[in-house]
Amino acid sequence: MTHNENPFRGYHVEFHILQSFPVTCLNRDDVGAPKTAVVGGVTRARVSSQCWKRQVRLELHNLGKVLGVRTKLIGSLISAECKKLGASDEQANACGSKIEQVFIKEDTKKKGKKDDDAEDVEAAGDEKSDTLLFLSPAEVTKIATAFKENAFVPDAVIKNKDPKKQAKEVADLIGKSNFAIDGLDIALFGRMVAQAASMNVEAAAAFAHAISTHKVTNEVEFFTALDDEQVRTGILGSGHMGSLEFNSATYYRYVSLDLGQLFENLAGSFLPEAVDAFVKALYLAIPHARQTTQSGASPWEFASIYIRKGQRLQVPFDTPVKSNGNGFIENSKTALTTYLDKKEKLSGSLFGKVGSCTFGEDETFNVDKLIEFITNTITGIAQSGK
Repeated sequence: MTHNENPFRGYHVEFHILQSFPVTCLNRDDVGAPKTAVVGGVTRARVSSQCWKRQVRLELHNLGKVLGVRTKLIGSLISAECKKLGASDEQANACGSKIEQVFIKEDTKKKGKKDDDAEDVEAAGDEKSDTLLFLSPAEVTKIATAFKENAFVPDAVIKNKDPKKQAKEVADLIGKSNFAIDGLDIALFGRMVAQAASMNVEAAAAFAHAISTHKVTNEVEFFTALDDEQVRTGILGSGHMGSLEFNSATYYRYVSLDLGQLFENLAGSFLPEAVDAFVKALYLAIPHARQTTQSGASPWEFASIYIRKGQRLQVPFDTPVKSNGNGFIENSKTALTTYLDKKEKLSGSLFGKVGSCTFGEDETFNVDKLIEFITNTITGIAQSGK
């Protein structure tokens, strides 16, 4: 695909989302406390970009999309596929080990505690490195099929001794993947394979860390649990006690979807359908930490959405919003829209706006109509580029 064949080059959809949560611990750090960051000289609540991206991936799966597999257990993945194609256990394990040796290195360093960023952090005690290979189901099938066509003899497929050349052999047999069919998450979130640059995929979606629009101080919950048998037998006192940190906050979430990059990653196919699924997943996704004890199930309160061609624009919320005893949403909304309006005026023709809308104020403009607005605008861009 040439530069001129992509009508969406430079266009992106920007989501400026305000979302409030009551008592929660949406994203934990290494000691189990809610993550924070200092912004504008004060401490803010924070949810990492990887945490929310993973939840979007899970929602895409719930919406019925075929996704890639991001794993360092690539050997088991290839082995299982080879068995489906008729390989014996010994043959399948040999083929899986061959691919694993190409991409996954051994690492004897002890891993740290796993946190909520399950995209990046591995479980403690695993001897493999934390390199994760991101493959679509079709790519896994291509690798296994190549082994089948060579009687499941690994060295007949991966012939070179040089690891870099071995990685290129795998990349060559995978070829160009169609992520419009499977692996939408790879098209959205990208892929980096250090050993084979030709397998790299530039991410179409950019997520900022969600931060509270206001100052936040983490609080501590002291809890006790009764032992049923102790109560029955008349023994006084709790069976267990402990403490957990939590906070409550109104978060500003910034997400940018590069339409040109997504069009390229999908080889020009099913762009409106991909955007439809992405917006739905973005709306539904909520971090899962402590959902059973501090349920955070609050949807978007407000969002300002732009479809435009120009430099990306994120609101810093450098000045923390004040509550004045009336909550943070309304003042956060005012700060958000005032900032965006000002930057649009200052940017002039460079702002490049094609369309914009707000969500959360007009009850008749629901999420389905929001998606319709975005996809219709995308269709208009495509038609104007013909």
